[in-house]
Amino acid sequence: IMNKKRTRDDGVAAEASINKNKSDWWHDLSKKLSITGKTSTDNEEERFRSFFRVSRKTFDYICSLVRYDLEVRSSSSGIIDAEGRVVTIEKQVAIALRRLASGESQLSVGESFDVGQSTVSQLTWKFVESLEERGMHHLKWPSMNEMEEIKAKFEKIQGLPNCCGAIDTTHIIMSLPSGEASSVWNDPEDNYSMIMQAVVDHEMRFRDILTGWPGSINDYGVLKNSGFFKLCEKGQRLNGPMKELQDGSQIREYILGDEGYPLLPWLLTPYQGKDLSPVKMQFNAKHKNTRSVAERALTRFKATWRIIDRVLWRPDKHKLPRTILVCCMLHNIVIDQGDELHTNVRLSRDHDIGYNQQLCQSADRNSQMLRDHLSKWDSSQRSESKDSMSPDVQYLGIRGPSQWSESKDSMSPDVRDLGRRGPSQWSESKDSMSPDVRDVGRKDPSQHIESKKFDES
Repeated sequence: IMNKKRTRDDGVAAEASINKNKSDWWHDLSKKLSITGKTSTDNEEERFRSFFRVSRKTFDYICSLVRYDLEVRSSSSGIIDAEGRVVTIEKQVAIALRRLASGESQLSVGESFDVGQSTVSQLTWKFVESLEERGMHHLKWPSMNEMEEIKAKFEKIQGLPNCCGAIDTTHIIMSLPSGEASSVWNDPEDNYSMIMQAVVDHEMRFRDILTGWPGSINDYGVLKNSGFFKLCEKGQRLNGPMKELQDGSQIREYILGDEGYPLLPWLLTPYQGKDLSPVKMQFNAKHKNTRSVAERALTRFKATWRIIDRVLWRPDKHKLPRTILVCCMLHNIVIDQGDELHTNVRLSRDHDIGYNQQLCQSADRNSQMLRDHLSKWDSSQRSESKDSMSPDVQYLGIRGPSQWSESKDSMSPDVRDLGRRGPSQWSESKDSMSPDVRDVGRKDPSQHIESKKFDES
């Protein structure tokens, strides 16, 4: 009986010790932050959010996603801090989040948590690997019901009917060693960079992500090589119900993009040129105000997860796309959990400071008719005129797959499906490394995109 009681007491004591360690790491860190002046508020919740960019509730949820993986991996490695204490799962997640949220050096993050630089590197990568697998349900294309709500919300912004989202790209700037600093990574603004393409919904949530392509490639080139493009061209995405307008015509599903993208049946871009009619100027204004949600999303993304916003010092270009992807998941998790936007995050700034607007002249004829129809229909709605365009303008079907010419002198990275883990296949380039391109624009997570030469034409 005494042995049973002693065993039970030992178990209670061990559990109490674990719970104490879970809270101690934040108590100790919070005191250190007050002393060093890294936070300026006495409110514990605000201090926590300021440091990690997530609420305590969201932090606990993230811990629940990665706990199993980190426990399995930690049991064999026995991660210990400078005081000789086992680093709890909560503290491991905190270290990784701080590294991603602040962009501070591994040494600086380690000093905050009393662990070494190598421990910060090790824990951050374990976290990235785990969340990439466990958090994919936070980064997915909308269901039919979700899409109906998204289209309704987009229409409320500026009145554009059946709009499903907005697309944009941003550059992640890198400092590369001389051996890797090839022209393929050198972008038009003379930075070495990696590109991220995002399709965004009305709540600034990422619905499709592609990253890993080098900065020398323009927006159109990145789009053409994405799984999202291929699905749209095959009629497997943006293929939902058409919307009937008051004039009897029907509008297909589409997304909005800026002047750097081609005008396609499923991708509407603004009118280009200086001498535009009032109708076209009005359409452009509505187009810009509606698609600005993508610009704000990327601004929020980079201002929150600052490791992406800083110049990355000699990053591993095979690992960087996975880190970017996980930051995208964290961006969505914060939105899904209902966290308020932190006061330190300003959405007014440019997410691609110093980059000029690219221009693409490619335009599909039927898409021009669709855009003209939308702009004239909108104008007639404003003037309450009955003289609208003929409802015969109803080319809103799905284009067949386009035939793109192959570029012989380009990289050929292995574009691999993010819904599936496994060893990456690298294709070597003589003058640069070929990154692992992370592409969530696939309908079936069990399918890998075939590796092919990059089309820059």
